[in-house]
Amino acid sequence: MTRSVDRAVRILLALASGTPRLGVSEIAELVDIPKPTVYTMLRTLERHALVAQETEGGKYALGPAVMQLGNAYLGGSELRARSTSWAERLARQADEAVWVAVLSGADVVVVHHAFRPDDLVQILEVGAAIPWHACALGHAIVSWLDDHEREALLGKPLRRLTGRTVTDPDTLREQLAATRERAYAVEDQEATLGDAGIAAPVSDWSGRVVGALGIVGPTERLLAADRRASLTDAVRSTARALSRELGGLTSRR
Repeated sequence: MTRSVDRAVRILLALASGTPRLGVSEIAELVDIPKPTVYTMLRTLERHALVAQETEGGKYALGPAVMQLGNAYLGGSELRARSTSWAERLARQADEAVWVAVLSGADVVVVHHAFRPDDLVQILEVGAAIPWHACALGHAIVSWLDDHEREALLGKPLRRLTGRTVTDPDTLREQLAATRERAYAVEDQEATLGDAGIAAPVSDWSGRVVGALGIVGPTERLLAADRRASLTDAVRSTARALSRELGGLTSRR
């Protein structure tokens, strides 16, 4: 039974890895499980609405029950509940979108998204998963992990998302040390060309970093010489305020 659960989880995580739809053979290759076994498990997961099969093409995607589980998690997340008002306030102050995220495996997952306060159409990014090494939110969290946890992440495959994504472990170690020293992280077009991010860690009552809060938007706005310092100060002060509300440390520089 334990082995079956492990395999089911691996299949679900493969479907959540970024490619929206996968065939049975593709899933079997990704999770290194025999194709007949993958097919059988997909049928079981489909009965519980955890996966759904396309009518045309026969490929599989995550099903509606996954959203129910995600919403249940978000509903029970103290970080998300406490961050809502602070994120909305920062979005108004910075005139940029604000994300709050937690570390999940080798990704950061967005648990709250405050829209940029304008009339443009924006896509809600709650639930989006981004490789930790390719975003400011990830650096803000991982820089405060203990050495063993940090090295474990650096030892995993580091996927290149754009031509600017840093994937060299030694360079990342230097960047994480700098992030920890100044208590904020900056990312320029490593996850998406044209976009940048500025983020700071959020800690709880135990002093443990439980997530990060940051602004995301076009590079020319976020990293402009006349805005970068003020935006960084706003992100850091908001992260400290959120940490205080969670009972966490506020002395991170």
